[in-house]
Amino acid sequence: MTLVVSVPDEALRAALGPLPDAEVVVWDLAGPPPAPRIDLIVPPYLGDWRDRLPAVAAVRPRLVQSQLLGWDGVDRVLPPGVPFANAVGVHEASTAELAVGLVLAALRGIDEYVRQAASGGPQRPFLGTSLADRRVLLLGTGGVGTAIARRLRPFEAAVTRVARTAREDGEGAVHGIAELPALLPDAEVLILALPLDATTTGLVDAAALAALPDGALVVNVGRGGLVDTDALVAATADGRVRAALDVTDPEPLPAGHPLLTSPHVLVVPHVGGASTAMRPRMTALIREQLRRLAGGEPPQHVVLG
Repeated sequence: MTLVVSVPDEALRAALGPLPDAEVVVWDLAGPPPAPRIDLIVPPYLGDWRDRLPAVAAVRPRLVQSQLLGWDGVDRVLPPGVPFANAVGVHEASTAELAVGLVLAALRGIDEYVRQAASGGPQRPFLGTSLADRRVLLLGTGGVGTAIARRLRPFEAAVTRVARTAREDGEGAVHGIAELPALLPDAEVLILALPLDATTTGLVDAAALAALPDGALVVNVGRGGLVDTDALVAATADGRVRAALDVTDPEPLPAGHPLLTSPHVLVVPHVGGASTAMRPRMTALIREQLRRLAGGEPPQHVVLG
């Protein structure tokens, strides 16, 4: 039987190329489905695709394959019994690159030099902070956290990793979240690469920010809700703590928000996975999921359903 896979746009269909024993149709979940049966559905990467997920019930999919790592909120709208997989292996490299880029940009004051140039100059040199010798506290040991840790070590930074529970793994010691009160006062750079759930929402609150040493940098490439936004605004107001953010709460931030206007905060608009590395990894994942469905094997990375 020929499998039917839907992708949200012509660009992804072209990137997939010819697929043996599979028909590719374009459907962004808006409007009627283009076929009575769709075995594998790939929703859009951005936008309100979660709100459109109830529409997949009409075509009885064997799998909905997200283009994102996060799946917060999907459980509230996904039709019962529909398997949903996240995009493991697609965004880790890109997001880790951005995390390191944000750290370097903020520590070395690149954003300040850009502001000086944009105002017409002159640019005033100052002594930047190196990533070398910094004590980095990394929250998250999943795919993104692991990719970040591996990229940080050649910079001669001391990386301490934290997960839900303490353990040892192939990369060394992992501390538990319960140890955060003891770890935060030593963290010159705090990187967040955790998923968002009931246990991690607001994890970095006013108390956690107050525990950081003066001049500490908070970098969030996980989810905006990991950080209490009001507390972060207060902590960065005078530069005692700085921040570099790929994700925020709310997202996007409204025009004029203090995090957008503060000279102590660097914000980019949730672009961790938005690089040239995404498309080839996404197409490889779709092909592998189709191979598994065709062969009667369970799909990879199913997180719901």
